[in-house]
Amino acid sequence: MPNQRRTFTTEFKKQMVQLYENGKTRAALVEEYGLTASALDRWIKQAQTTGSFSEKDNRSAEENELIALRKENHASKWRSTF
Repeated sequence: MPNQRRTFTTEFKKQMVQLYENGKTRAALVEEYGLTASALDRWIKQAQTTGSFSEKDNRSAEENELIALRKENHASKWRSTF
């Protein structure tokens, strides 16, 4: 049976990052709260770089450009069918 994707509130993510910054080990947080190490690492990086946990706020300029180009390409294909 596949694992269900869990979602966490911004407040929870902030609390995990704060616990980490206050000295709680990464391993202890992962074990105690049933997190994946990659999720915790991502939250720590996001908090340190942008202070936001929103994917939109953490995209690089290249990622934003690629998304815009894909939207433009999709709209162009859609218009050409009519």
